[in-house]
Amino acid sequence: MQEVRQEHFYNIGVSYKKADANTRGKFSLSKESQKSLLTLAKEKGFEGVFVLSTCNRTEISGFAERPCQLIELLCEFSEGTIQEFAKFSNVYKDQEAIHQLFRIGTGLESQILGDYEIVGQLRQSFKMAKALKTTNAYSERLINSVLQASKRVKNETRLSSGTTSVSYAAVQYIIKNLPDYNSKNILVFGLGKMGKHTCKNLAEYTQNKQVSLINRTEEKATEFVKEHATIRKALIQNLSKEVAKADVLIVSTGADKPTITTSHVASNKELLILDLSMPENVAKDVANFGDVTLVNVDELSKITDETLAIRQQEVPLAEAIIETHKSEFNSWLNHRRFTPTIAALKQSLENIKKDEINFQKKKIANFDEDQAELLTSRFIQKITTQFVKHLKDEETSVSQSLQVINKVFQS
Repeated sequence: MQEVRQEHFYNIGVSYKKADANTRGKFSLSKESQKSLLTLAKEKGFEGVFVLSTCNRTEISGFAERPCQLIELLCEFSEGTIQEFAKFSNVYKDQEAIHQLFRIGTGLESQILGDYEIVGQLRQSFKMAKALKTTNAYSERLINSVLQASKRVKNETRLSSGTTSVSYAAVQYIIKNLPDYNSKNILVFGLGKMGKHTCKNLAEYTQNKQVSLINRTEEKATEFVKEHATIRKALIQNLSKEVAKADVLIVSTGADKPTITTSHVASNKELLILDLSMPENVAKDVANFGDVTLVNVDELSKITDETLAIRQQEVPLAEAIIETHKSEFNSWLNHRRFTPTIAALKQSLENIKKDEINFQKKKIANFDEDQAELLTSRFIQKITTQFVKHLKDEETSVSQSLQVINKVFQS
């Protein structure tokens, strides 16, 4: 087994900030690859290691002598190369690595600011590492601190509030603008990523049981409604009839030209149309019908932009919460680091005291051993307390101080 000197805690990886989807895909790790990577990390003697792999990032955190040891692990179990990693990577060490994990866990590093999905992914990643016994007291305490900070950010700030996607914004628009939205006939036209998210958001945020779905490829719609029993499948050839029955039409067809024109829409019926497509898939002249309200992506994006502006204002609050929990973690870390040295210092002083009392007993007649014991014990207590205060001081370099104490008292 290779012996690894666990000198530094690293966080290495690629994310959406520098790497595009194609590059991130190369470094992505399946659950099986993550398990294999962690197993090999354990065999090589690495400690505190866990892996986070999502659509936006793949990162390894853990102890190593040099970051390249963790980078080699990542490249061994992914399709990415060390050369590619060097171009698009982030490498954080010790306090920077700790800070990065706090930012990830609170949504500050998410592609959509405040996206809370990352918290569950982080929790699951650490759970896997713990099951494979690659974590240690350091990484466990750190992740617990990150999750505590994350919970406070979620509960005490608006960093994760409001709408952040067009499909979610569409559903929120319906909720805000139609008082009896649960009893309205809603037709979703198009089952790409946007259409699927819209259907799921309708199911999650409303109790409407009158949602119909039309897709140009019927098989996809058939498969989708099998898994979503409250949604009814309608046929593309009946598009005009289905639009005529609808109170709300959500268009997410993703075509190059309009898929909804004036020929599909009755001129004397109230209809709310939400066009989620880019370019627009609802012909502009549809809005000329007096009873039709047409809302496009730009309009819906304002809801998203407003939300992100609100979230941006919450960043300093989130950062203050992070600093509190990071400070608590570092206090624990420093205490953990200096406790053995302070214990050794105390033992060294106790040995000096014992030798000195024995020496004085032989030299001084009627030597008061009890009084000497009491006095020297108080000296030792005061000396060790001063050292602890010094080590806890924010300006102190703990590692250098520990080296000096060890050198002086354990030589």
